[in-house]
Amino acid sequence: MSNEYHHVLVAVDLTKDSHKVLERAIPIARRNQAKLSIIHTLEPLGFAYGGDIPMDLTSIQDQLDEHATQRLGDIADPYDIPREDQHIVVGMPDTEIQRFAKDQNVDLIVVGSHGRHGFALLLGSTSTGVLHGAECDVLAVRVGKDGETEE
Repeated sequence: MSNEYHHVLVAVDLTKDSHKVLERAIPIARRNQAKLSIIHTLEPLGFAYGGDIPMDLTSIQDQLDEHATQRLGDIADPYDIPREDQHIVVGMPDTEIQRFAKDQNVDLIVVGSHGRHGFALLLGSTSTGVLHGAECDVLAVRVGKDGETEE
């Protein structure tokens, strides 16, 4: 039985912590000669406002998509991740990450985790949601307070 990973998916939130998550995932992908994809999920605007807004949000959503695509490029390009492996999807983060992973035969998902405890953990974060629904391995990289990760 092979322990190698063939497709590593890095889920990022487009904050500065995204670099920490990527820097943990890249050596794993290289060691395994695996494909590396990076994904960011945007929650649909209608979802955030309960769908009660009497206006078309399409152009605003398009602007958000464009901005997110640019931010994702700013994060991924320095690591030579090809544009075709940089993905912006719209939906609930844990669901969309799991769906992408299943559709693209991902065998390792790498996400940032803020290490919440108690109620915050019960209420769930993206990393917790991904972990509980994923059909593959999930690596949660501790991010957050400065000094928490060495290197």
